[in-house]
Amino acid sequence: MDLAFNKNEDDNKLEVSRMRHLLERIYEGGGKKRIDKLHSKGKLTARERISYLIDKDSEFLELGAFAGFEMYEEHGGCPAGGVVGGIGYVKGRQCVIVANDATVKAGAWFPITGKKNLRFQEIAMENRLPIIYLVDSAGVYLPMQDEIFPDKEHFGRIFRNNAVMSSMGVPQIAAIMGSCVAGGAYLPIMSDEALIVDGTGSIFLAGPYLVKAAIGEQVDKETLGGATTQCEISGVTDYKVPNDHVCLDTIKDLIDKQGAFDKAGFNRAESAPPAKDPEDIYGIFPFDRSRPYDSLELIERLVDDSKLTQYKEGYGKTMICGYARIDGWAVGIVANNRQVVKNAKGEVQFGGVIYSDGADKAARFIMNCNQKKIPLVFLHDVTGFMVGKRSEHGGIIKDGAKMVSAVSNSTVPKFSIVMGNSNGAGNYAMCGKAYDPRLIVAWPNAKISVMGGSQAAKVLLQIEKSSLAAKGEELSEEKEQELLEKIEARYEKQSSAYYAASRLWVDAIIDPLETRRVISMGIEAANNAPVAKFNPGIIQT
Repeated sequence: MDLAFNKNEDDNKLEVSRMRHLLERIYEGGGKKRIDKLHSKGKLTARERISYLIDKDSEFLELGAFAGFEMYEEHGGCPAGGVVGGIGYVKGRQCVIVANDATVKAGAWFPITGKKNLRFQEIAMENRLPIIYLVDSAGVYLPMQDEIFPDKEHFGRIFRNNAVMSSMGVPQIAAIMGSCVAGGAYLPIMSDEALIVDGTGSIFLAGPYLVKAAIGEQVDKETLGGATTQCEISGVTDYKVPNDHVCLDTIKDLIDKQGAFDKAGFNRAESAPPAKDPEDIYGIFPFDRSRPYDSLELIERLVDDSKLTQYKEGYGKTMICGYARIDGWAVGIVANNRQVVKNAKGEVQFGGVIYSDGADKAARFIMNCNQKKIPLVFLHDVTGFMVGKRSEHGGIIKDGAKMVSAVSNSTVPKFSIVMGNSNGAGNYAMCGKAYDPRLIVAWPNAKISVMGGSQAAKVLLQIEKSSLAAKGEELSEEKEQELLEKIEARYEKQSSAYYAASRLWVDAIIDPLETRRVISMGIEAANNAPVAKFNPGIIQT
C-alpha cells in the first residue's frame, strides 16, 4: 500500500467515525430527562418502538436521521426532524415505518418533519410497501405554522397522500400511542386500520383547553378522546390495546395476515461478495475531492464477484456504464470515471467531467436498461459538463439534454450514491434528487452544489468587485482575500453532505461499506411495484 492509500484510508475512516458520533447524539432525541419522563408514563421511545416492531436480528434502513441537523437552533433544535423512520422487516415483509419522537418538542411538527413524513409516504407509494405510523405528536409546531401549514409540500399533503394510498391499495396501519390532535388526527383515521393505547393514547380535533376556549365546555382528555371513547362510543378507532408492547404485537399480527402483491420481476441470482476487499474503498477513494482515482477499482469492490460487463468500453470514457450484480440483483451501473483519459481522437478528457460522447453513451445505456427491466445505479463523482468553445461547438448542451431526458423518462427504479462531487447539471444527469431516485444516499465526504467551492467563490468575488467598480470603488488585496475566504467557507458548508441531509436532499449519509446493503434493500423494495409506463410525478402532483 502506498502513502496516498494510507492517508486516504485514515481520513475516510475518521470521517465515518465523525458521522457515527453525530448519529449517536441524534439518537438521543430530546435527551435523557425526556426519555426518562416518557418511560415513567409506561411508554417506549420512538426508536424502542421500532426496535420491538421489526423482526429480531433483521436489518432496519433508517432514512432521514440527519433531517433538521443544525437547523431550528433558535427553537432548541429538532433531532432527526422529530420523527424516526425507514424501511424494516415485520413478519418477514418489508414495511415503511414512521414513528413520532415525543422527546422532541412533544413530537410537534416542524417544517422538516412534514417534508420527512412526505418522503416516507413517497417511498411507500413508489414501492407499494405497507406503511406503519406510530403516532405520538402534539401537532404542528405553532411558532412556525406559516412554514408548515398551507403549501403543496406541507402538512395537509400528508392526508391527501393517505387517501391516494388507499385508492392504490397500499396498506396503512396507524397506532395512536400518545397525543394525536387537530389536523394530525386525520392521519391515523384516514389509514386503513387504527389502534389506540388505553391510558396514554388520545385523539381529537381539539384538546380540552381549546374546547374550553371555543365553546366553554369543561371536559378531560380521556373523556374527550381516549381509547374507551374512540373505540367503544365513537367507533373512530378499531383496536383498543393496554400498552405499547401489545399494540406493536397487534400490528405484527395484522401485517402477518396480508396477502402478496404482484412483483416487478427484477432478475436476482445467488448473492456473492466482491472478490476484491470492500475495505479497500477507504484507501482508494481520495479524501481530497480534486484528486483523480480509478473508478473501476471502486466499482469492483461494490459488485458481486467484482465483475462488471462494460458497455461501449472504448467510447465516452469519462462515463463508465456496465452490467453487474449487487447482492444478487442485476443492475445497470452509470458511474463517473475520475481518471484523465484520451478519446479516439487523442484529445485529453478530464476525469469527473461529462463530455458529449459520455453523455451519449450513458443515454443509450439507460434506455437499454429500461428495455431489459434492469434497475439503474448511479455513482456520482461529477464536477459537471465540459465547457468552452470546443464543447459548445460540439453540441454539449444537446448531448447533455439527451442524457437528462433519458434519466427523466426512465421507468425502472433508480438508485443514486453520491460518493464525491455532484455539481450543477452533472447532478441532474446523474439522477439527483429532482429526478426521482427511489433512494439517494451520500458518503460522508460528498459535496453537492451548483459548482465547486473555489470556483463559486471566485465567481461571486468577481461579481462583488464588478459591483464596487460600478460605484467607483475597489477592494484592496487584503480585503479581496478576506472576502474570498469568507465566501469559500460559507459555500463549503452549504455543499457538505450534512447540509444536504439536514434538508433531505439526500435520504441518508452512509458508511461506504453500507452501499451494497442500501442498494439491495432498495431494489427489494422496488420489486414490490410492477414497472409501469412513465407517469410523471405519481407522488408529487
